[in-house]
Amino acid sequence: MKRKVKSLFKNNPGRQFKRKAIAKRLEIQEEHEYSALKAVLYNLEKEEFIKKIGKRYILNLESNPIFVDGILQVNKSGYGFVVVNNSKAKDIYISSKNLSNSLDSDTVKVEIIGGNGKSAEGKIVEIVKRGRKQIEGYLKKEGRKIFVQPIDDKIHKQIVVNGKISSDINLNDKVIVINIKWDKREINPQGNVVSFKEEKTNDKNDFISIVEKFNLPYKFSRKVLKELKNVEFSISEDEIKRRLDYRDKTVFTIDPYDAKDFDDALSVEEDEEGNYLAGVHIADVSHYVNPNNELDKEAQKRGNSVYLVGKVIPMLPEEISNNICSLKPSEDRLTFSVFIRITKKGKILNFYTKKCVINSNRRFTYEEVQEIIDSKTGEYCEELLKLNNLAVKLREKRLKEGSIEFFTPEVKIELNKDDKPINVVLKGFMQSNSLVEEFMLLANKLVAESITKKRKTKIKEFIYRVHDLPDKDKVKEFANFVKKLGYNFSANSETKVNKFQTLISKAKGTDEQALINELAIRSMAKAVYSTKNIGHYGLGFKYYTHFTSPIRRYADLEVHRLLNNYTAKGETLYKDRKYLNNLCEHISATERDAVEAERYSIKLKQVEFLSNHIGDEFDGIVSGLVYFGLFIKLIDNLAEGLVRLRDIKNDYYFYDENSYSVIGERTNRRYRLGDKIRVKLIRADIKKTEIDFIII
Repeated sequence: MKRKVKSLFKNNPGRQFKRKAIAKRLEIQEEHEYSALKAVLYNLEKEEFIKKIGKRYILNLESNPIFVDGILQVNKSGYGFVVVNNSKAKDIYISSKNLSNSLDSDTVKVEIIGGNGKSAEGKIVEIVKRGRKQIEGYLKKEGRKIFVQPIDDKIHKQIVVNGKISSDINLNDKVIVINIKWDKREINPQGNVVSFKEEKTNDKNDFISIVEKFNLPYKFSRKVLKELKNVEFSISEDEIKRRLDYRDKTVFTIDPYDAKDFDDALSVEEDEEGNYLAGVHIADVSHYVNPNNELDKEAQKRGNSVYLVGKVIPMLPEEISNNICSLKPSEDRLTFSVFIRITKKGKILNFYTKKCVINSNRRFTYEEVQEIIDSKTGEYCEELLKLNNLAVKLREKRLKEGSIEFFTPEVKIELNKDDKPINVVLKGFMQSNSLVEEFMLLANKLVAESITKKRKTKIKEFIYRVHDLPDKDKVKEFANFVKKLGYNFSANSETKVNKFQTLISKAKGTDEQALINELAIRSMAKAVYSTKNIGHYGLGFKYYTHFTSPIRRYADLEVHRLLNNYTAKGETLYKDRKYLNNLCEHISATERDAVEAERYSIKLKQVEFLSNHIGDEFDGIVSGLVYFGLFIKLIDNLAEGLVRLRDIKNDYYFYDENSYSVIGERTNRRYRLGDKIRVKLIRADIKKTEIDFIII
């Protein structure tokens, strides 16, 4: 009992618990156990392990200092949160005074110093690793001090210039700071300044700017390219004999029209009993990329491919990702396949994994498959309709069992030959998209199950894709917000996933759909990689992993290796827990960086597109409120900009946090979250990626 109680407080530093809450956490139900708990709490208080505040207990941090590592994310307002290297731990709040000499994106060591009863507060005591090698900004001068004012408002300090400045750099020029150093004894960080060359007609600088901003490795080293030349790309007869030869079967890929790599293919056969054998065929990247070689080290360092607008930073060189591992039509390709025996009603009878060699019959786009589904005629119509009918059944079953399906609109940015945006439109989600998605979800789920359920005798380390329960306070905030929009949602529904699904279904097709989806996602925990399986809340799956995209995700490549070792070779251990724990933390971090870079890339192109539409009017929806203005998300292209309160004429407006609205002092006119609004574009600053509107 004492060990369990101590573990609870150590895992929740800064959090206060009532006695009944502790009993609930420890699943104490019997009276004699509850009496024992009271005695343990009394003794731990005497030992000064915990302190009592009113009726609540909290870890005594003076006697039990807690240190954790994580990545710092600084808010525009100057405070920050440290994302802890542990999927179960909550982010730690860092006030501006406790940021020490840290910068946004740094890996830091944090000492827990308290909490507000809900989450921990900490102070940064050590910089483990600087997150940014260079920072963009504008050269400024005040008195004798020459400094750089960072463009990114997450960098909360001016950077003092060290050394000489090139004669071609003038005050107010955009520059890059390198060799950044910040001693704790100094008020500001310091660094050297180099020129930022910007040609308005050369889109390459947008790409380089994003690469530098998010510290993305995009060039392959000489070692990697040299090793690539020695990779044997031809498939030997001996290798084919070791695999299931599936080349005479009907197999095809379904991808976006502009896809360059095809890492998954599908097949379906009907047996004598009227059941189906569905095949999910995934490129066998692990055959060509061996553990610990230069290709593997580089892929692991990158963690994943990054998809910017019009450009891709691949995890693996194109010779692998776009050629030998891409499941191109009429080409022999090696795969790691999942075969699923399934009834016409979607009931899984059994499944198995197998190394195969395939030869894809056809490369479909989503649009082509959708046309075949709608018209019920076309190439491989019979197979596609069978797969689609199964996908519909699988989706219905998944949603019924607790999966949430977010209808998150995405934008497609059309570029001209100079990579300039000429149109921004909403992407449509078709039944053909769902067809592919359902079989990928199922394959990922079954692979995780196949490993976990065999753990009863011997421990097998594995990589899971996990998604924790949502934070109760965020769910309450979300419930209050959607109530203002006229939707009923119980704040106590955080463990009842179908409540989220019901709400999201009701909002589908409405103007506020994108906003409700976005805020629902924000109320959720982040999905991460972990060796500890806690299930996937959003999907409603007890077991889940990533297996279906080894060309673009290192997690999938490593899962292929683990699965192969546990099944084909019968080994009980492949990599030790420490290695896999570190890997999970690393690839979770590279995924976060990729998502941020991809969002920024889209925003950059949205601003560039709108810069040619100054003075135009748009329909939007109030997507955020702050003390100085309203954020407006445009309905047609999802670009987001600001209406400053000072620009709303005829009244003085103030922000009322309790009612999620800004209110006119004289007229009492209100603008609330979710309100539809007509705005005029008055400014689109590409350098700062800022958009300003006024209300019509």
